[in-house]
Amino acid sequence: MEKKIFWGSFFVLGLVADLALPLWWALFATIPIGIVSWWIAYRSDWF
Repeated sequence: MEKKIFWGSFFVLGLVADLALPLWWALFATIPIGIVSWWIAYRSDWF
């Protein structure tokens, strides 16, 4: 279940970054998006 939440949140946040930011900013935002997605899926205890 955590894997689905991780990849789902990673995809959604990445899509938002791609639409809202220029290309290079969106590429640089990938690492923080991965960290936030990992925190949401594994550490937040929301699920």
